[in-house]
Amino acid sequence: MIRDAVGSFVGWPSDLIFPDAETPTRPTHKVGKGISRRIESVASQKEVPGRKLKSAAKDIPTTSGTKSQIMMRLEKMVDESDIMHGAIRSIDFDEGVFGAAHFEIIAKEDMQQLFEHDELGIAVIHTYIWYMYVTLLRGTELCNRFNFIAASRINATLITKNPTSVKNDLVDRFMAVGDNTTPSLYFLPFNSGNGGHWVLVTMDLSRLIVYYLDSLSGDWSKYPSMKKTVDAAIIKFRSKKNYRNRKDITWVRVQCPQQNNSVDCGFFVLRFMRDIIALNRIDIPKMYFEEYKSYSRAHLDEMKDELCQFIVDQRII
Repeated sequence: MIRDAVGSFVGWPSDLIFPDAETPTRPTHKVGKGISRRIESVASQKEVPGRKLKSAAKDIPTTSGTKSQIMMRLEKMVDESDIMHGAIRSIDFDEGVFGAAHFEIIAKEDMQQLFEHDELGIAVIHTYIWYMYVTLLRGTELCNRFNFIAASRINATLITKNPTSVKNDLVDRFMAVGDNTTPSLYFLPFNSGNGGHWVLVTMDLSRLIVYYLDSLSGDWSKYPSMKKTVDAAIIKFRSKKNYRNRKDITWVRVQCPQQNNSVDCGFFVLRFMRDIIALNRIDIPKMYFEEYKSYSRAHLDEMKDELCQFIVDQRII
């Protein structure tokens, strides 16, 4: 299983994804609210757990830019569904994903982002995060090491409107985790606003380190209000927990893989999180990981296949 490979370098080629295999019709276990859903359609009401992908060698044989069998299968399901006529799917996430109840709306345009390799919106970002939680973290000790923050609650648009509210939401997310005295990471996929650029802000509260991963050139100085809000939330959180602020918060610009077009930033942010978790690394090297100095289109197609399989398994369409 994919979680068995955590802590080592692992690739998951698309030929090990089995779209025609049987899946159970009931989940074997649930955490919090589990994998319940509200569907605004006549789709099946069955629930299934996320498939655990098998580990494999480093090579990723996916042909760049071509659609896999599982993606074509899902695309056909969407084409034949009422989503093409304006229907939506409203999905309840496990409470453990973002530390509180959360639901996501999936619509036609979200599926098209996946099929056409377009700029990703919040719905696709969040659904892949849900996939990572179910596949890598749920029911394991890694839940204490890696945590996700909803991009819909912390972004440039909301900070501009009400920075105090955003700061308090961030503090509440930190407080939802029982122990923040041991090294762990909080992943914040941050959007520059109005469907803009995605970057990954990764926080280690115990060591007061914030890692900044941007697939374009530049650093956090592009988003001064974001940095100010994150710093203020960390300080307020540590004050509420009566932790001593031993030193200033250190921001680290990670020399991560860079995109070569105008649409891949969301895919890169998801891949950053996926690789950090798969390698089980709390400390992110400033020069990034030796195993992943760059990302090919095949690395991104691999994630799309994983998400397509997950959507099929969860009976979302």
